[in-house]
Amino acid sequence: MANLTTRFFGLELKSPVIAASSSMTGNLEQIKKIAKAGAGAVVLKSIFEEEIYHQLQEELSLRSEMHSDPEYLDYFDYVIKDETLKKYVQLVAAAKKTVDIPVIASINCISSGDWTLFAKKLEDAGADALELNLFVMPSDAGKSSECNEQFYFQTIKKVKEKVNIPVAIKISHYFSNLARISGELSETGIAGISLFNRFITPDIDIDTQKVVSTNVLSQANEYLLPLRWTGILSGQVKCDLAATTGIHSAETAIKFLLAGASAVQVASVLYTEGVEAITTMNKGIAEWMDKNNYQKIDDFKGSLSMANAGNAGAFERVQFMKYFGGKEF
Repeated sequence: MANLTTRFFGLELKSPVIAASSSMTGNLEQIKKIAKAGAGAVVLKSIFEEEIYHQLQEELSLRSEMHSDPEYLDYFDYVIKDETLKKYVQLVAAAKKTVDIPVIASINCISSGDWTLFAKKLEDAGADALELNLFVMPSDAGKSSECNEQFYFQTIKKVKEKVNIPVAIKISHYFSNLARISGELSETGIAGISLFNRFITPDIDIDTQKVVSTNVLSQANEYLLPLRWTGILSGQVKCDLAATTGIHSAETAIKFLLAGASAVQVASVLYTEGVEAITTMNKGIAEWMDKNNYQKIDDFKGSLSMANAGNAGAFERVQFMKYFGGKEF
């Protein structure tokens, strides 16, 4: 019988299927259902830096009209942060008391400010690990790539100075040299890297002539980009890899394990098919392993990574040349 045990977040998980951070993991009742469905771990809905500061700006703007004392406004700044964090800490503690799978706290970071000190409180609340959802949109022409990259290292350093639990990161593919930066990030002592952040992308409504958001949920064919980079980075980085985006089936999850991922994070499929999708994925992975005589995930994990597949070009440009270059390879 197939053993689905794997490691990610520096933890042993009973399944490689992890419930990713989303609104579904911000509710205790849903977290209980996710655990019952067989998830290896649950990443709680992220505490967003932007949300904290948006709330701060609204409240401070209102209160500054009534009270001009800077010390009072600084105090109120602290109160809002503290109240926001208190609710999150309560969710961490409640989830830990309720489910028997690892509970991962998540912070969505856009700066490496002192708010990362919150990490210690999340550890004290019982979080088994911490996921830093890191992103800098490289759209500011006034910032060098080196400046953008330092944000990642500074944030990891500040958080790791405050906590003893494992720290993993979720990153985007927006780097000029993703392989190099991933390798360097993996040397900071992080427990894992998840590929990739999925963003709500802008579209344009030609009738209203406004910029609008689109594709809130991932589509099943969106897994190809993280699959490529999982295969490329597997064996090159010094920490475990997980993948996310477009993982809607056991078949897709198996592809990532073959490419070198230790786990997959799922979210959109939980909205479209319910938390039972996790049970279905686990069953499908186990049946495929039994069919192929694999007893454990390590028996085949990474066997089709770029380092092991025997054809490095399969992860790079060769397909394009094969189909459109007028020559067979």
